[in-house]
Amino acid sequence: MQLPKILTPFAASALLACTTPLASTPTDAGPIRVASALNSIEQPSTSSASGDEVLRQMQQAFRKNERKKLTQLLPATRGHILEPWAAYWELRARLDEASTEEITAFLQRWAGTYQEDRLRNDWLLLLGQRRDWTRFAQEHPHYRMSDDREVRCYALTVDLLRASQAPAAIAAEVRQHWHNARDADDGCTYAASELFAARQLPALDVWREARLSMDANRLRAVRNAVLIVAPEAVGQLNALYDKPAQFLQSRATAAGRLRQELVVLALIRLAASNPDSAAEQLENKWSVHLSAEERHWVWGVIGKQAAFRLSPQAPSYFDKVGRHQDLNDDLLAWKARTALRAGQWKAVRHAIEAMSAEARQDSTWVYWQARALLAGKPTEAERSQARSLLESIASTRGFYEQLASEDLGRPISVPPAPQAPTPEEKAAARANPGLQRALYAIQIGLRPEGTREWNYSTNLHQPGGMSDRQLLAAADLACQRQVWDRCINTSERTRSFMDYSQRYPMPFQSSVIARSQGIGLDPAYVYGLIRQESRFIMDARSGVGASGLMQVMPATARWTAKKIGLEGFTPEQINDRDTNITIGTAYLKLALDDFAGSMPLAAAAYNAGPGRPRSWRNGPVLDAAIWAENVPFTETRDYVKKVLANTTNYAALITGQPQSLKSRLGTVGPRESATPAPNKDLP
Repeated sequence: MQLPKILTPFAASALLACTTPLASTPTDAGPIRVASALNSIEQPSTSSASGDEVLRQMQQAFRKNERKKLTQLLPATRGHILEPWAAYWELRARLDEASTEEITAFLQRWAGTYQEDRLRNDWLLLLGQRRDWTRFAQEHPHYRMSDDREVRCYALTVDLLRASQAPAAIAAEVRQHWHNARDADDGCTYAASELFAARQLPALDVWREARLSMDANRLRAVRNAVLIVAPEAVGQLNALYDKPAQFLQSRATAAGRLRQELVVLALIRLAASNPDSAAEQLENKWSVHLSAEERHWVWGVIGKQAAFRLSPQAPSYFDKVGRHQDLNDDLLAWKARTALRAGQWKAVRHAIEAMSAEARQDSTWVYWQARALLAGKPTEAERSQARSLLESIASTRGFYEQLASEDLGRPISVPPAPQAPTPEEKAAARANPGLQRALYAIQIGLRPEGTREWNYSTNLHQPGGMSDRQLLAAADLACQRQVWDRCINTSERTRSFMDYSQRYPMPFQSSVIARSQGIGLDPAYVYGLIRQESRFIMDARSGVGASGLMQVMPATARWTAKKIGLEGFTPEQINDRDTNITIGTAYLKLALDDFAGSMPLAAAAYNAGPGRPRSWRNGPVLDAAIWAENVPFTETRDYVKKVLANTTNYAALITGQPQSLKSRLGTVGPRESATPAPNKDLP
C-alpha cells in the first residue's frame, strides 16, 4: 500500500503490521463492519449463520428478561462456539428459581470458562441476599473473578461471623469498599450494619458514608447509612434533601450528635446548588453548634463545590479547614487543584501530604508534589526529593508521566520495539478458547459479551495474570483481527516493554491522514482523539447518541455538514467511515479555530461542547496542565489529558522525531477582546 511521506520507516512497519488491505485500500468506501474485519476467524463446523442469529436473538431476549424465549431457543445453540453464553443467559434469567442441582451442573459443565465464573458471581450475590452464609462459604473459594465489590463485602461478613479475621481488619476493608461504592448495594451496607452492631465500626464512619452519598446525590445510599446509625431520623431525609435551606431554617440549634449530623447533611446538600449560601449558613449560624471535624468536612465540601464553579472564593473556603486529616482523598484532591489554580504551592504540598498513601502514589499527585517542592526557592533536599518523585513516574505512558519526562530533560520518543511474538506465542493465543469465543462474539455483533470474555481471558485470574509476552501475543491477535480496542487495552498492560504498533495503531490512514492534512489539522491530534473517543470501533455508539470513529452527535453532524457545504447529507451517513472522518475532523478544526489553536480547549469542546470551555477559560492565565486539572467534569478532565498524551505519542510515531507535550499545552486564559470567536454558533 502507498504510505504517506511523513511516516518514518518505524511507523511504516508498525502500520503495515497492524493494518490489513481491508482497512487501507482507498476504494473500500462505505461502512466496514466488524464481521468483515474478522473474516479470518475460522468458524467451527458446529456454528452456522442460523446459530449466530439464534445467539443474537438470545442476547436481546436476555436483555428484555424474556425467560420463556431463552429456554425455547437454547437447544438450537448446542455445539455452537458460543453455547456457553446461551446456557449462561438461559440459567441466569431464572437463577432465583433454579435448583442447586441445576446451578452445580452448569458450573461443572462449563468449568474454567468465563461463563462459569460469571454465574458463580451471580449466585454468590443471590446467596448473600438470602443470607445463606453456609452455602456462600462453600462456593466462594471457587470464585476466580474476585472483582465484585458486593461479593467481597458478603465474604467479609462471613469472615466476621466466623471470626476468621481480626474484626479491625474486616472493618477497615468494608469501610474502604463502602465509601468507594458508586451506589448503594446490599453487600457492603449489610456488612457495615453487622460491624456497627458488633461495635467494630464507629458511628463517624457510618455518618461519613451518609455525607459522601449526599455529596454524590445518592439519596438511597444516604438512607441506608442513616438506617444503620439513626433509624429514627430516616423520616427527615426527604425534607432535608428536597429543601435543605428550609430544613436548616427550622432548626435553631443542633443539640446532640444526631441533630448535628443532619445539619451537616443539609449543608452538604445546600452546597451542591449554592456553595456561597452554604458558607454563609455555616459561618454565621452553624459553626458554633458543630464539632471541629464536622465543620472541617463541610468547609471541604463547600470548597469543592466552589471549585467546580471555578469560584475565586474556593481557596478561602478551603483555608477554613483546620485539619487536613478531617478530609477524605477526594476533598483533598480538590483542595490541591484549587491551590494549583491560585498558585498556592505550599497549600498544594500540604493537601497532597495529607492524602492516603494510595492516593499519593497516583501519578497526578506525584507530579504536582514534585512541582510544589520546586516552587519558590527549593533547598537541595527538596530538589533531590522532587527529582526522585519525577523519576518514579517518568515515561511515555500517560499525561503526567510525559510531563515528568520533560521536566527531567527527556523529550517524548518512541521506545524500542520488543521482539515480535514468536510463532509459538501466536499459536498459543489463537488456541486460547476464551480468546476464540471473545473474537467470535465480537464478529457476530455481541461486542459487550466478547469484550468481557476477552478481558477475563487475558487477566487469567491468577497472581500476576498473563505474562507480558502472553499479553503481547494476545494483543497481536486482536490487532490482526482489527479488534483495535482489545489490541490497545491488552497491549497497554505490558510493564517491561511497550509496543507502539499495538498501543497506537493507525488504521484507516488513507482517510485520516489525507483528510487531516487537507484541512490543516495535525494527523497526530486526530489519531489521538479517535483513540480516546472510539478506540477505532467503527460502529461505536455512546449512551447519548454519538456515533462512529469520531463519536459525532447527530445535531453536530448536521450543523458541520452544512458549514462545510457537504450536500445531500443525511443522518444515517454518519455511520459511514469516510463521512464520519470528514465531519469529525471538520468539526475539530472549527473548534480549534474557535479556540485560537489551543489543543486542550478544542479537545474539551469536542467532549463537553464549546460553551463549557469558553466559561472554564475565564480567570487567570494558567499553565494548561493546571487548567486541565481544574476542569470540573471528571470525564472531560481525563479526556483532555489522554487526548493530548495520545497526540504526543502519535506525533513521535508518525514523524520519528522527539516530541514535547508541553509545547502542545501552552497556556489557557480568557479570550482577548480583539479576537472574537470565529464560530460563535459552534454547537
